Amino acid sequence: MRRKRLSRRLRELREARGLTSEEVTRRAGFSRGKLTRMERDEWTRPNPADIETLLDIYKVTDPDEREELLTLARQARQRGWWVSYSDALGRGAYVGLEAEATRIRTVELMLVPGLLQTEDYIRAVLHGDDITAPEEVDRRVEARLLRQQILTRADSPTLHVIIDESVLRKITPPLRHQMQRLLDLQEPHRLQVLPDRIGPHAAATGAFTILEFAEDPTVVYLETTDSSLILEEPEEVRRHEDRFNRLCTTALPPDESRELIQRRLDDL
Repeated sequence: MRRKRLSRRLRELREARGLTSEEVTRRAGFSRGKLTRMERDEWTRPNPADIETLLDIYKVTDPDEREELLTLARQARQRGWWVSYSDALGRGAYVGLEAEATRIRTVELMLVPGLLQTEDYIRAVLHGDDITAPEEVDRRVEARLLRQQILTRADSPTLHVIIDESVLRKITPPLRHQMQRLLDLQEPHRLQVLPDRIGPHAAATGAFTILEFAEDPTVVYLETTDSSLILEEPEEVRRHEDRFNRLCTTALPPDESRELIQRRLDDL
C-alpha cells in the first residue's frame, strides 16, 4: 500500500504542475516508459534517488513534504514477511493489502474466511484441494496462521464477515473447534450468517472482500480458483459496497447469527 500511495502522490504532483509524462521523462533522464510504470504502481522497489529527482522537477521544496515522500519510498522498498512464503502465498499481493487495512468487509459462500480458520480447518481445506505433501501443507498452514496475527495487533483492522449458512454445514464434527472460533469473535468485529431460507441473495455470483485504509482509497479483492483481481475504480468499489450493505440487511443480525452457529455446534 505504501508503494501504491507513492505512485498516486507522484502522479498527482506531476498533474498539479501541468507536466506531461514525456516532459518529465526527458528532464529526469528516465528510460522510456519508466515514469508511467512508476505512476501505475508497476514497479517493485522504488529508488529514493529517482523520487528526489522527481521532487526537484515538481518543485517540492517543503522539507516535511519531501521527507514524507522519501520515507514512503524507503518503506516501500522493505519486504513484508510474506515474501519468504512465496511458495505458499505467491506474490502475496492480498496479504500486503490485508496487513495495511483498517477495516475488512468480506463475504464468503463456501469457506470460513482465512483470518478466522483454525489449524485443523486449514488442513482439511488443503486436503480437499488435493494438497497433501506434508512439507507444502505445513508451509501453507504456517503462512495462514501468520496472516491471522493482524487480529491480535493493537491497531487490528475491524473485521465484518458475512458467510452463507452452507459454510456452517461443511464444518464436520472433527472440525467443531472451527465453529467455536466463530462464536469467539468479539466486538468490534462482526459476523453475520445468510440463512438458507432467504434463497438467492446479492452475493450469489461470488465472494468478495472490501478493504479500507487510513490514507488510501478503498479496494475490492476478488479471487477465483486460478486467479485474483483487485478492483480500484470508484464505481466498481461503490457497487460492491452497495452489495455488501444489502447483504447486511438480508443476513441474520449478529446475535441471531451466533444463535444459529451455537445450534449447529450443539448438533455436531
